[in-house]
Amino acid sequence: MNGGNGMKEITIDPYIHVRMVKSFEYDPRGKKISFISDFTGVPQVWELDREDRWPAQTSFTMKGITFIKYIAGSSDLVFGMDADGDEKEQLYLLKENGDKVDLTNSPEHLHLFGDSSPDGKWIAWSSNRRHEAYLDIYIQNLETLEIRRVFTEDGTFMVEKWFPDGKSLLVKKANSPLDHDLGVFSLSTGKMDWVTVHQGEASYKDFHFNKEGDHLYFLTNQDSEFFGLALIELSTKQFTWLEREEWDLEDLTMNKDKNKLAFSVNEGGISKGCLVDLDRSKLYTWDTPMGVIYNLRFSPNQLKLGFVLNGPTHPPDIWEVDIKTLQAKRLTYISRAPILEEKLIEPEQISFPSFGQLQIPAFYYKPNRQIEKSPVVVYIHGGPESQSRAVYSPFLQYFLNQGYAVVAPNIRGSTGYGKTYTHLDDGRKRMDAVKDVIFLMEWLKKTGDIDTKKVAIVGGSYGGFIVLAAISHFPELWAAAIDIVGMSSIRTFLQTTSPWRKKLREAEYGTIEKDGAFFDQIDPLNHADKITAPLMIIHGVNDPRVSIKESDQIVSKLKKRKHPVRYIRIEEEGHTMMKLKNKLNSYSEMAEFLEKYLGK
Repeated sequence: MNGGNGMKEITIDPYIHVRMVKSFEYDPRGKKISFISDFTGVPQVWELDREDRWPAQTSFTMKGITFIKYIAGSSDLVFGMDADGDEKEQLYLLKENGDKVDLTNSPEHLHLFGDSSPDGKWIAWSSNRRHEAYLDIYIQNLETLEIRRVFTEDGTFMVEKWFPDGKSLLVKKANSPLDHDLGVFSLSTGKMDWVTVHQGEASYKDFHFNKEGDHLYFLTNQDSEFFGLALIELSTKQFTWLEREEWDLEDLTMNKDKNKLAFSVNEGGISKGCLVDLDRSKLYTWDTPMGVIYNLRFSPNQLKLGFVLNGPTHPPDIWEVDIKTLQAKRLTYISRAPILEEKLIEPEQISFPSFGQLQIPAFYYKPNRQIEKSPVVVYIHGGPESQSRAVYSPFLQYFLNQGYAVVAPNIRGSTGYGKTYTHLDDGRKRMDAVKDVIFLMEWLKKTGDIDTKKVAIVGGSYGGFIVLAAISHFPELWAAAIDIVGMSSIRTFLQTTSPWRKKLREAEYGTIEKDGAFFDQIDPLNHADKITAPLMIIHGVNDPRVSIKESDQIVSKLKKRKHPVRYIRIEEEGHTMMKLKNKLNSYSEMAEFLEKYLGK
């Protein structure tokens, strides 16, 4: 589709080439900031010295770096890497002098980093070394590299914090993705004391001790629809709410003096930053452009609060807010792309009616170049316990530039709208989420400014399953479809997902033993002969979450009946595409595919 107005068409390339800051940490000694960016095409560690305007690369690895964390009281970093998206994360030490030390050296297992001890001599992590389905807890000495397994039990255990006195670990047990227990594990006695007694389902995250280490601040939705800020006295297990809203609070952080907290409020997928002064019991907010705020961190001198801001027209960069003036200022310009700045578009927050009198929230992006009737891309997020948010998306922004409208609904089952809403698609209610997409189509037809003959549905992971379910159960609505790392059958997905994930996924989908007949009834694989929309499928060969077999099997069925299907199998990638060359190739193919079936 070529627009008039003498505008020069641009390809999708500049949108994909936008560099992003993934996460950052302040050096505890205060002079520099370390962050992860894909500046070179593979996520690496960079650092920004306060005195230098330009950041310098400090890690040089072939594989992408997944996280960084400073060791307590030092300028040494722990970082994680996996093998081309297999998610079997290995841990490494990046010393201040640039030396890299291998810590875990067990590539067939995953290692989830927890925390470093207050004296900086030990780290704690969990791993499935003993049994591939369970995560036990280990501690490791950073000088001798000796590893000790300290807690063993069949289950999924993660280390959240090391206690300030160095004698215990705060441990989280995941019973399901949305239900946790918190325990205090004594390193001297080897005993676990579970501290969160709760009825029903409760999640806990973002933990911070007070100065004495006897109280714990955190975010939870215990006995509540939404995540709020709570305090627990560890000796008595006394639980107190400090701050609650009709939205989820996210990303809690605390300063060194333990008298200030910061978090963001997720208002329908858009963040508002908040600062709490515990001495004065006051709450402050600051202004930022539309987007999502995450990775909140107080600077070591406690005068600034840093965060990553990722918005539709502000790709991810580090910002800082001055704690005295509450003015926010952009600190890094990694993502700067002058060619795009005038072209990026912010969405409207809308909702549309579905069945059962439920209002479904969505982001509606309208193209600047309004042709009479816009073709539409319906974009479905993964999860399902996740949410479409107001963030920068290279391909959504490119589609907008091409004159497509984009709608990203948060269908039932999404997070961000309360616990009840998140469970509306569980188990046998799976197709209710697909019906929401059909009701969206009805609503869009009534608005009148879209071309209902030119609608594509696009989604990744669970969103890919919804794409396949929509085009196989409601085939007449779609002109084209793109499924990225999606499941074609819940039955075979549960058989092939990584062992450490299986039990947690069954909490959402049900089990083959109990629900197998239902899966067979709804699985897109069993309805592949009804698909009429041309389909593109993209999948990373190393995906540990949704096996490549999920795409292989439906492609094979479609090819047998000579259905138009374009299949891109990507070597050296997993569930999330990390490498720039693969993004460039896949997204360009997606753009051409949609142009072919939705273009003029």
